[in-house]
Amino acid sequence: MKPRHKKLAFITLGLSALAVAAALVLNAFQSNLVFFFSPSQVAANEAPIDKKFRIGGLVEENSIQRHESGLTVNFAVTDSAESIPVTYTGILPDLFKEGKGVVAQGKISADGIFEADEVLAKHDENYMPPEAAMALEQAAQAQKASMTQ
Repeated sequence: MKPRHKKLAFITLGLSALAVAAALVLNAFQSNLVFFFSPSQVAANEAPIDKKFRIGGLVEENSIQRHESGLTVNFAVTDSAESIPVTYTGILPDLFKEGKGVVAQGKISADGIFEADEVLAKHDENYMPPEAAMALEQAAQAQKASMTQ
């Protein structure tokens, strides 16, 4: 094999290895990508079906219902315009309360209930996840706009 052919083979092998590595990284990134949706977006069917996503807003007042098993909890997440029922089995964060900010990760079931596998609550009095704060602000503006019309 001539030196020129050896260089060409080495470059081809290197580019192939780089392409395989890039494909593996992109595949891993795609499978771990989780989008955020507000309750209004979920109610408008903008959220994916059978795919994980996050929903955020406030825990609706008087919506928390604990099952006798002790670990399963039903509650509703609202952005003051729409409300989505959520079910979660597991230990809730200590700061999880009605009227407080929450972000839940999971899937929406065929019956319209969001089945969460992770629930996050705000960590202090001044914090709310940026996506949830923006969704609440947009819902409030939309509600004001519909009232003035």
